[in-house]
Amino acid sequence: MMRAKKIVILDWDTMAYNKDEVSAKRFAALAEHVDVYRTTQPGETVRNIADADAVICNKVLLTREVLDACPNIRYIGVLATGYNNVDLEAANEKGIPVCNAGSYSTDAVTQLVFAYIFDHFQRVALYNMDVRLGKWESAPTFSYFPYPTGELRGKTLGIIGYGNIGKQVAKIAEAFGMSVVIATRTVPESCPYPVCSTDEVFAAADVLTLHCPLTDQTAGLVNKKTLARMKETAVLINTSRGGTVVEQDLADALNHDMLAAAYLDVLTTEPMSADTPLKSAKNCIITPHIGWTPLETRRRLLDITEDNLRGWLNGNPQHVVNQPAAAE
Repeated sequence: MMRAKKIVILDWDTMAYNKDEVSAKRFAALAEHVDVYRTTQPGETVRNIADADAVICNKVLLTREVLDACPNIRYIGVLATGYNNVDLEAANEKGIPVCNAGSYSTDAVTQLVFAYIFDHFQRVALYNMDVRLGKWESAPTFSYFPYPTGELRGKTLGIIGYGNIGKQVAKIAEAFGMSVVIATRTVPESCPYPVCSTDEVFAAADVLTLHCPLTDQTAGLVNKKTLARMKETAVLINTSRGGTVVEQDLADALNHDMLAAAYLDVLTTEPMSADTPLKSAKNCIITPHIGWTPLETRRRLLDITEDNLRGWLNGNPQHVVNQPAAAE
């Protein structure tokens, strides 16, 4: 098997918050030299990868300017499903395959979606807080239930984006007796659920969950106009990309009771900006981009990333998301 001359991993801290959870040592057998940077700031990118032929990163921006300044690069591996941090047009022109990690996080993100749904309809955390505050002890009857709960059966789950995660979410929702409606760019064959327009899904959903990539078409998908179509009792969930939501519009909708709640694992700026209007919005629950982070999920991600790199070295790259020009 061929080996790369030099592999550079630009943002390892995105993979291992605690040092010993996972290791980058697995890549040593695939290259003559491996450099691992914990983080890479924008002004450091060119310096860090100037002499690399293979680059692996999660969220570091690989722009046209960066790729122009690093002519040795022949391979880019993305430690994620999304790859909007890479200038694909520039990579195409330079014949650089860009390989992502495919469906590594399907189970983990689906699990988080239903954690959100259960939190809203069952109020476990809220009731536990009241119990700890002694409110059950002083209740006049055996059952203390000031916060409304609800059953999932009969509720409508709207899914925007019907890839691997969207399919898994739909399957589990159906098991709970929910009705499922889909909006997707490409109408799937033999879809067991109604495929509707985006506007129809916004209007029908009791719970609306986003599972679409961030593209020119989906940027700002959740905005003043689309939010106005939603039920006042509806819940919005976003585990896709923060840029799909106009944050001020969502904050306004929540603060004016146009929407019951929002659960967000992604924001436009990450880490979260201190001045995001969603920070103080009513009934807005934000988690710090944790949907993909279970240990089993990150191990799977590294397995796929290693296999992708090995495939490229053997002349058979896998999970290529662009159309690189043939080498001259």
